[in-house]
Amino acid sequence: MAEKHFKYVILGGGVAAGYAAREFAKQGVKPGELAIISKEAVAPYERPALSKAYLFPEGAARLPGFHVCVGSGGERLLAEWYTEKGISLFLSTEIVKADLASKTLISAAGETFKYHILIIATGSSVIRLTDFGVQGADSKNIFYLREIDDADKLIEAIKAKKNGKAVIVGGGYIGLELGAVMKINNFDVNMVYPEPWCMPRLFTSGIAAFYEGYYENKGIKIIKGTVAVGFTADANGEVKEVKLKDGRVLEADIVVVGVGGRPLTVLFKGQVEEEKGGIKTDGFFKTSVPDVYAVGDVATFPMKLYNEIRRVEHVDHARKSAEQAVRAIYASEEGKSIDEYDYLPFFYSRSFDLSWQFYGDNVGETVLFGDNNPTSPKPKFGSYWIKDGKVVGVFLEGGTPEENKAIAKVARVQPPAESLDQLAKEGLTFACKI
Repeated sequence: MAEKHFKYVILGGGVAAGYAAREFAKQGVKPGELAIISKEAVAPYERPALSKAYLFPEGAARLPGFHVCVGSGGERLLAEWYTEKGISLFLSTEIVKADLASKTLISAAGETFKYHILIIATGSSVIRLTDFGVQGADSKNIFYLREIDDADKLIEAIKAKKNGKAVIVGGGYIGLELGAVMKINNFDVNMVYPEPWCMPRLFTSGIAAFYEGYYENKGIKIIKGTVAVGFTADANGEVKEVKLKDGRVLEADIVVVGVGGRPLTVLFKGQVEEEKGGIKTDGFFKTSVPDVYAVGDVATFPMKLYNEIRRVEHVDHARKSAEQAVRAIYASEEGKSIDEYDYLPFFYSRSFDLSWQFYGDNVGETVLFGDNNPTSPKPKFGSYWIKDGKVVGVFLEGGTPEENKAIAKVARVQPPAESLDQLAKEGLTFACKI
């Protein structure tokens, strides 16, 4: 097969790739200069929809409705947009070998791609229970959610097992969002996770108590402090039971597993410097290898605000890091300079009628404020994190757009906190006056 040559290649077809492509177009990329190589069969889309509206029983989101960049209020980039801009989109194309020294990528089908500048935007892969040799973990109807294919298979099972029993393994993002979605689909839902409360990497016990109470009021059963150690299947190989470490056995027609992800860096092992599980980059997402950039989940980068090196797995950072890398590429070509990446951590989630946002750093002492009663008709509550006398992080459930902007400002400005009691008393008022 003939080699394909491009000035710029983006490896990966997720959110970061789509936002990078839009930035390339803004910067005036010429037809034929840019290629995106993706193992998925569709143009880049807003991945968060897969665990939310894509799975709704009514009024579900469908492509082309959520191609990038609609998730941030931007233009929707259909496959035709790439064609119009002269951007080559290689879909259903898996790269199996990357040689950074010779600037060569080779696909599973034997195609060779040469580039001048590479952006690694490979994202993460899900951690599977089969990786740990969990008995019966290869049974049918045990699902993981990462790509649109995964979601389509889950939808088929939801239809086939109508009003059945679902077990959600994991109490993080995917666990909470899928627990809600399966309940909305009228399934009997059990959630199982080993930690003492849900979302332990971000939530305090006080925040978690609200969500667990809310879910239980919706009829979702939550089982904490244990893990799934095995699955039994029926004669068709379909899962029917989940065995827990504490000896309990749960009936299941569908199991959804959300126990985390791993950055996809395997193609570059030994060729590029790594740190904290990701590819080490600077404030422009340049790696240790000239002309190679890394963005999104795979990038470990300097977080200026906290003077630390971090890796962030979130759609907001995927979008912003991709744009920063492309701007840096053009600045470097034009002999100009741009500001280093100055990221404010941002996480959010939506389930049922709930919607929360978090900005900043969840370190130090915490103060809970507002109405966090799970039975309230319109709950609104939040939490501040205080370190060295300053407010460094803020969480808010049920905030208006203005209130969410206010808490983001607090996390960026890091105002002094007089006393924890005063902060608890003032609650959201404190954020709105900054």
